[in-house]
Amino acid sequence: MAEHEPNEGEQDLTKKIEETRQRFKNELIQDSTDKYDSRDVERLQKDDDLVEGYLTWRLYVVDDTLKMIDESFQWRKEFGVNDLNESIIPKWMFETGAVYLHGYDKEGNKLFWFKVKLHIKDAKTVVDKKKYIAFWLERYAKKEPGMPLTVVFDMAESGISNIDMDFVKYIINCFKVYYPKFLSKMIIVDMPWIMNAAWKIVRSWLGPEAISKLKFASKAEIQTFIGPEYLPPHMGGTDPFKYSYPPLPDDDFQTPTNENGPIGSEDETESKEGEMESKDALESSFSSEIVAKPKKVNFLEDSLGAEDNDRADLNVRVKGARKPLTTFKGPLLDVSPAEELSFGSGELEKKCLIILTNVTKNQVAFKVRTTAPEKYRVKPSSSSCEPGASVDIVVSLHGGSQASPQDRFLVMAAEMDSVGTQELAQFWKEVPKNKVMEHRLRCHALDSVKPAVNPLRESPMDAATSGQQELNTALMRVMACNSRLELKLNTCLWMQKVLAGLVLVLVVLNLLCLHLLGTAQRPS
Repeated sequence: MAEHEPNEGEQDLTKKIEETRQRFKNELIQDSTDKYDSRDVERLQKDDDLVEGYLTWRLYVVDDTLKMIDESFQWRKEFGVNDLNESIIPKWMFETGAVYLHGYDKEGNKLFWFKVKLHIKDAKTVVDKKKYIAFWLERYAKKEPGMPLTVVFDMAESGISNIDMDFVKYIINCFKVYYPKFLSKMIIVDMPWIMNAAWKIVRSWLGPEAISKLKFASKAEIQTFIGPEYLPPHMGGTDPFKYSYPPLPDDDFQTPTNENGPIGSEDETESKEGEMESKDALESSFSSEIVAKPKKVNFLEDSLGAEDNDRADLNVRVKGARKPLTTFKGPLLDVSPAEELSFGSGELEKKCLIILTNVTKNQVAFKVRTTAPEKYRVKPSSSSCEPGASVDIVVSLHGGSQASPQDRFLVMAAEMDSVGTQELAQFWKEVPKNKVMEHRLRCHALDSVKPAVNPLRESPMDAATSGQQELNTALMRVMACNSRLELKLNTCLWMQKVLAGLVLVLVVLNLLCLHLLGTAQRPS
C-alpha cells in the first residue's frame, strides 16, 4: 500500500494549502466580514485546486498568494462576478461579436477571441466592458474548471483608435490575478508595426511569470499554434464559423451519433429519444447484424430475457475497448476514466470504455454528448442506472476518423426520485438544470509507433515522398525564421534612418546656433 501514501512534495503542498487558508481566515477576514463575497470565502475553504492555483502562480510564497487572493476576491465582489448573467450585460455587447469563445488550439486549449477592430475606447462603457470580460471568464471557469484558455488578439484591420491600454491592462490582470493558471498563451496575430511600442508596454505588464506566454504571429505563423479548422479565412484557415447572438457560441457539445448516423438537432433528438431508447440501451453490438424494432419504453420495463440479451451483447461490444484506470467521484455517478479517453490509429486502439457507477439510493438517468458527433459512436448514449449498479459505455471511432485533443465528451446525469413511468425524453425536458451533474472528458490521441522500414512493403517511391515531405516542412520553418529576421532587419534599418535624420537635424541646428552667435558678437 506504500504506493498510495502521499510523497514529500504532496505533503508540502497540503501544508501550504492549509497555511494559506488559516492565514486568510486570521489575517484577512477577521476585521471585516463584508469585504468579500461569502461564496468565494466558502469555496476557498473547500476547493484545494483553487488554493493550489493561487499558490502555483505565486511560486508557493504564501505572503504573495494572500495578496493575490485579497485583490482577486475584492474584485469579484466589486463586479458581482458570482451573479453576472446575460441580463446584466448590455445586449449590444453580445451582438457585436468583439469577444467570444470558439474552437481549440493544437494543444486542446479553448480559444478566447478578441476582435480588436470592433473595440472603440469609450469611458462611458468601460465598466460594462470589464463586466463583459468577467462574464465570459466566469462562465468558462464553471463549464471547464481547471482547463486553460488561449487568448487570441485578432489585430486584422485595427489601428491606433482601437487600442485601449487601460482595457488591455485589465484583461491581463484577469489572468495575472483574478483567474490564476487560466492562461495557456496569449497570441497577437497580424499586429500593425505602428503598434509595436504599445505592445512593448503590454509585455512589461505581464511580468516574468507570464512573459513566456505572449506570442506574436503573422498570418503565416499562426498555424503553428492553431489548426486551419479553427482559423477564419482571413488568417488562412477553413473555419466557416460566424459569430451570431443568441445563443452564446461557447457550448460545442452535441448529441452523439448512434448506429443510424448523426442526429440533426437537440429538439429532434429529445422528441425521438423515447422511441430509440430500446435501440440505444445495449441491444446491438458493433458486429451485430440484427437490429431490434424501436418501441416505446419506460423505466419499469425490464424483463429477464432482455437482461440476458443485453449482457451477451455487452460482452461482445466491450471486448477490445480500452479499460479506464482512473475515477472521478461525483455526487450522483462515479465516472471512469476521470479526465480523458485515449484513442490511437490501430484497430485495437479505436474503442474506449466509460464506466458509470450510481452512488445514490435512487435511479439515475444519464446521457453522453460530444463536440464531434460525426466521429464517434457511443453505446448507450442515453439510459438509466439502478442504485449501486454500473453501466459500461463503449465509445468508438467511426470509420477512418482520428481522435483529436480538441474533441470533448460531456456526461450528464440526474437523479430520478419517483418517476418510474416517465420516459427519458420527457424527463430530460423537465429536470431543472441545477439538478443535473455534468462531467467533461478530454480526448487524447496516442502517438502511433512507426514500424521499422520493410523493403518488401515500402517502395523507394514511398520513401522519397516521405523524405520530400520532411524536406518541405524543414524549408517552411527556415522560410518562417527568415521572414522574422527580415522583419527585424527592416525595423533596424528604419530606426537607423530615423537616427541618421535626427543627427542631421542636430548638426544643422548646431551650425545655425554658431552662425547666430557669431553674428551677435560682431561689432555694429
